[in-house]
Amino acid sequence: MDLIRDLSLVQLVGNASLLVQLVMGLLLGVSLMSWWYIFLKMFAVRAAKSHTREFEDAFWGNPNLVALYQQAGSKLRHDQGALEHIFAAGFAEFVKLKKTHGVDSAALMEGTRRAMRARYQREMDHLESHLSFLATVGSVSPYVGLLGTVWGIMNAFRGLSSVGQATLAQVAPGIAEALVATAMGLFAAIPAVVAYNRYVHDVARLSSRFESFIEEFSNVLQRQP
Repeated sequence: MDLIRDLSLVQLVGNASLLVQLVMGLLLGVSLMSWWYIFLKMFAVRAAKSHTREFEDAFWGNPNLVALYQQAGSKLRHDQGALEHIFAAGFAEFVKLKKTHGVDSAALMEGTRRAMRARYQREMDHLESHLSFLATVGSVSPYVGLLGTVWGIMNAFRGLSSVGQATLAQVAPGIAEALVATAMGLFAAIPAVVAYNRYVHDVARLSSRFESFIEEFSNVLQRQP
Protein backbone atom coordinates (compact mmCIF):
# COMPACT_ATOMS: atom_id res chain seq x y z
CA MET A 1 0.00 0.00 0.00
CA ASP A 2 2.87 2.41 0.78
CA LEU A 3 4.41 1.74 -2.61
CA ILE A 4 1.10 2.39 -4.38
CA ARG A 5 0.64 5.62 -2.45
CA ASP A 6 4.18 6.76 -3.20
CA LEU A 7 3.71 6.04 -6.93
CA SER A 8 0.64 8.28 -7.29
CA LEU A 9 1.12 11.15 -9.74
CA VAL A 10 0.92 13.87 -7.08
CA GLN A 11 3.49 12.08 -4.91
CA LEU A 12 5.80 11.50 -7.86
CA VAL A 13 5.79 15.16 -8.84
CA GLY A 14 6.09 16.35 -5.24
CA ASN A 15 9.00 14.05 -4.44
CA ALA A 16 10.93 14.75 -7.62
CA SER A 17 14.17 16.71 -7.51
CA LEU A 18 14.13 20.46 -8.09
CA LEU A 19 15.46 20.24 -11.65
CA VAL A 20 12.91 17.59 -12.61
CA GLN A 21 10.13 19.71 -11.10
CA LEU A 22 11.34 22.72 -13.10
CA VAL A 23 11.32 20.63 -16.27
CA MET A 24 7.78 19.44 -15.51
CA GLY A 25 6.62 22.99 -14.82
CA LEU A 26 8.18 24.21 -18.06
CA LEU A 27 6.53 21.44 -20.06
CA LEU A 28 3.17 22.09 -18.43
CA GLY A 29 3.36 25.80 -19.29
CA VAL A 30 4.44 25.06 -22.86
CA SER A 31 1.63 22.53 -23.24
CA LEU A 32 -0.98 25.04 -22.07
CA MET A 33 0.38 27.68 -24.46
CA SER A 34 0.37 25.25 -27.36
CA TRP A 35 -3.26 24.31 -26.69
CA TRP A 36 -4.13 28.01 -26.60
CA TYR A 37 -2.51 28.55 -30.00
CA ILE A 38 -4.08 25.35 -31.36
CA PHE A 39 -7.58 26.64 -30.62
CA LEU A 40 -6.76 30.16 -31.82
CA LYS A 41 -5.43 28.79 -35.10
CA MET A 42 -8.39 26.45 -35.47
CA PHE A 43 -10.84 29.37 -35.33
CA ALA A 44 -8.64 31.53 -37.59
CA VAL A 45 -8.28 28.87 -40.30
CA ARG A 46 -11.96 28.00 -40.13
CA ALA A 47 -12.91 31.68 -40.54
CA ALA A 48 -10.44 32.09 -43.42
CA LYS A 49 -11.94 29.14 -45.26
CA SER A 50 -15.47 30.44 -44.76
CA HIS A 51 -14.63 34.00 -45.86
CA THR A 52 -12.71 32.74 -48.89
CA ARG A 53 -15.60 30.56 -50.03
CA GLU A 54 -18.12 33.36 -49.53
CA PHE A 55 -16.05 35.93 -51.42
CA GLU A 56 -15.32 33.58 -54.31
CA ASP A 57 -19.06 33.04 -54.71
CA ALA A 58 -19.72 36.80 -54.53
CA PHE A 59 -16.90 37.63 -56.96
CA TRP A 60 -17.88 35.20 -59.68
CA GLY A 61 -21.58 35.95 -59.18
CA ASN A 62 -21.24 39.74 -59.47
CA PRO A 63 -19.66 41.14 -62.67
CA ASN A 64 -19.76 44.70 -61.27
CA LEU A 65 -16.31 45.13 -59.73
CA VAL A 66 -17.02 48.65 -58.50
CA ALA A 67 -20.08 47.50 -56.57
CA LEU A 68 -18.13 44.59 -55.15
CA TYR A 69 -15.32 46.93 -54.07
CA GLN A 70 -17.78 49.32 -52.42
CA GLN A 71 -19.43 46.41 -50.66
CA ALA A 72 -16.03 45.29 -49.34
CA GLY A 73 -15.31 48.80 -48.09
CA SER A 74 -18.62 48.98 -46.24
CA LYS A 75 -17.90 45.87 -44.17
CA LEU A 76 -16.31 45.81 -40.77
CA ARG A 77 -12.77 44.47 -40.71
CA HIS A 78 -13.68 41.30 -38.82
CA ASP A 79 -16.29 40.53 -41.51
CA GLN A 80 -13.64 40.56 -44.23
CA GLY A 81 -11.44 37.68 -45.26
CA ALA A 82 -7.94 37.53 -46.68
CA LEU A 83 -9.17 37.11 -50.26
CA GLU A 84 -11.37 40.18 -49.93
CA HIS A 85 -8.38 42.20 -48.72
CA ILE A 86 -6.35 41.02 -51.71
CA PHE A 87 -9.15 41.99 -54.08
CA ALA A 88 -9.56 45.42 -52.49
CA ALA A 89 -5.80 46.11 -52.62
CA GLY A 90 -5.58 45.10 -56.28
CA PHE A 91 -8.66 46.98 -57.42
CA ALA A 92 -7.71 50.16 -55.56
CA GLU A 93 -4.26 50.11 -57.16
CA PHE A 94 -5.77 49.39 -60.57
CA VAL A 95 -8.13 52.38 -60.33
CA LYS A 96 -5.36 54.66 -59.09
CA LEU A 97 -2.97 53.71 -61.88
CA LYS A 98 -5.77 53.88 -64.42
CA LYS A 99 -6.25 57.55 -63.58
CA THR A 100 -2.52 58.26 -63.90
CA HIS A 101 -1.49 59.62 -67.29
CA GLY A 102 1.27 57.90 -69.20
CA VAL A 103 0.85 54.46 -67.65
CA ASP A 104 0.66 51.73 -70.27
CA SER A 105 -1.27 48.48 -69.85
CA ALA A 106 1.81 46.45 -68.93
CA ALA A 107 2.80 48.85 -66.14
CA LEU A 108 -0.83 49.02 -65.03
CA MET A 109 -1.11 45.25 -64.60
CA GLU A 110 2.35 44.97 -63.05
CA GLY A 111 1.48 47.55 -60.40
CA THR A 112 -1.84 45.85 -59.71
CA ARG A 113 -0.17 42.46 -59.28
CA ARG A 114 2.47 43.95 -56.96
CA ALA A 115 -0.25 45.43 -54.76
CA MET A 116 -2.08 42.11 -54.59
CA ARG A 117 1.11 40.16 -53.92
CA ALA A 118 2.09 42.51 -51.10
CA ARG A 119 -1.34 42.12 -49.51
CA TYR A 120 -1.19 38.37 -50.10
CA GLN A 121 2.11 38.17 -48.22
CA ARG A 122 0.69 40.07 -45.24
CA GLU A 123 -2.33 37.77 -45.13
CA MET A 124 -0.11 34.69 -45.29
CA ASP A 125 2.07 36.03 -42.47
CA HIS A 126 -1.08 36.37 -40.38
CA LEU A 127 -2.31 32.86 -41.20
CA GLU A 128 1.10 31.32 -40.51
CA SER A 129 1.57 33.09 -37.17
CA HIS A 130 2.22 30.79 -34.18
CA LEU A 131 2.82 27.77 -36.43
CA SER A 132 6.55 27.99 -35.74
CA PHE A 133 5.80 27.84 -32.00
CA LEU A 134 3.81 24.62 -32.47
CA ALA A 135 6.62 23.17 -34.56
CA THR A 136 9.17 24.05 -31.87
CA VAL A 137 7.04 22.52 -29.12
CA GLY A 138 6.56 19.35 -31.14
CA SER A 139 10.26 18.90 -31.84
CA VAL A 140 11.84 20.09 -28.57
CA SER A 141 9.44 18.96 -25.83
CA PRO A 142 10.38 15.24 -25.93
CA TYR A 143 14.06 16.14 -25.48
CA VAL A 144 13.28 18.48 -22.59
CA GLY A 145 11.28 15.69 -20.95
CA LEU A 146 14.14 13.28 -21.61
CA LEU A 147 16.53 15.66 -19.87
CA GLY A 148 14.35 15.51 -16.76
CA THR A 149 14.17 11.73 -17.03
CA VAL A 150 17.94 11.29 -17.31
CA TRP A 151 18.53 13.59 -14.36
CA GLY A 152 15.90 11.81 -12.26
CA ILE A 153 17.33 8.36 -13.01
CA MET A 154 20.82 9.61 -12.16
CA ASN A 155 19.53 10.81 -8.79
CA ALA A 156 17.74 7.49 -8.21
CA PHE A 157 20.89 5.46 -8.81
CA ARG A 158 23.01 7.87 -6.79
CA GLY A 159 20.66 7.34 -3.88
CA LEU A 160 21.22 3.58 -4.14
CA SER A 161 24.96 3.96 -3.72
CA SER A 162 24.57 4.11 0.06
CA VAL A 163 22.20 1.12 0.20
CA GLY A 164 23.62 -2.32 0.64
CA GLN A 165 20.87 -4.20 -1.19
CA ALA A 166 18.53 -2.50 -3.71
CA THR A 167 14.89 -3.60 -3.86
CA LEU A 168 12.05 -2.72 -6.21
CA ALA A 169 10.44 -0.56 -3.54
CA GLN A 170 13.60 1.53 -3.36
CA VAL A 171 14.21 1.83 -7.10
CA ALA A 172 10.67 2.22 -8.46
CA PRO A 173 9.75 5.65 -7.01
CA GLY A 174 12.88 7.36 -8.32
CA ILE A 175 12.56 5.89 -11.82
CA ALA A 176 8.82 6.59 -11.93
CA GLU A 177 9.45 10.24 -10.96
CA ALA A 178 11.93 10.50 -13.82
CA LEU A 179 9.61 8.91 -16.37
CA VAL A 180 6.84 11.39 -15.57
CA ALA A 181 8.99 14.09 -17.22
CA THR A 182 9.18 12.08 -20.45
CA ALA A 183 5.43 11.48 -20.36
CA MET A 184 4.80 15.22 -19.97
CA GLY A 185 7.17 15.95 -22.85
CA LEU A 186 5.20 13.61 -25.10
CA PHE A 187 1.92 15.03 -23.83
CA ALA A 188 3.07 18.49 -24.92
CA ALA A 189 4.63 17.37 -28.21
CA ILE A 190 2.01 15.07 -29.76
CA PRO A 191 -0.91 17.55 -29.98
CA ALA A 192 1.45 20.27 -31.21
CA VAL A 193 2.80 18.06 -34.02
CA VAL A 194 -0.66 16.91 -35.09
CA ALA A 195 -2.02 20.47 -35.08
CA TYR A 196 1.01 21.85 -36.90
CA ASN A 197 0.77 19.31 -39.72
CA ARG A 198 -2.97 19.92 -40.08
CA TYR A 199 -2.72 23.71 -40.12
CA VAL A 200 0.25 23.74 -42.50
CA HIS A 201 -1.85 21.70 -44.93
CA ASP A 202 -4.86 24.03 -44.55
CA VAL A 203 -2.76 27.19 -44.95
CA ALA A 204 -1.07 25.75 -48.04
CA ARG A 205 -4.48 25.06 -49.59
CA LEU A 206 -5.59 28.61 -48.84
CA SER A 207 -2.35 29.99 -50.27
CA SER A 208 -2.97 28.10 -53.50
CA ARG A 209 -6.50 29.53 -53.72
CA PHE A 210 -5.21 33.06 -53.12
CA GLU A 211 -2.56 32.76 -55.81
CA SER A 212 -5.08 31.36 -58.30
CA PHE A 213 -7.41 34.26 -57.54
CA ILE A 214 -4.63 36.80 -58.14
CA GLU A 215 -4.02 35.39 -61.60
CA GLU A 216 -7.72 35.11 -62.44
CA PHE A 217 -8.47 38.61 -61.17
CA SER A 218 -5.53 39.98 -63.16
CA ASN A 219 -7.02 38.44 -66.30
CA VAL A 220 -10.40 40.00 -65.50
CA LEU A 221 -8.84 43.44 -65.01
CA GLN A 222 -6.84 43.09 -68.20
CA ARG A 223 -10.07 42.78 -70.14
CA GLN A 224 -11.50 45.95 -68.59
CA PRO A 225 -11.96 48.81 -71.09
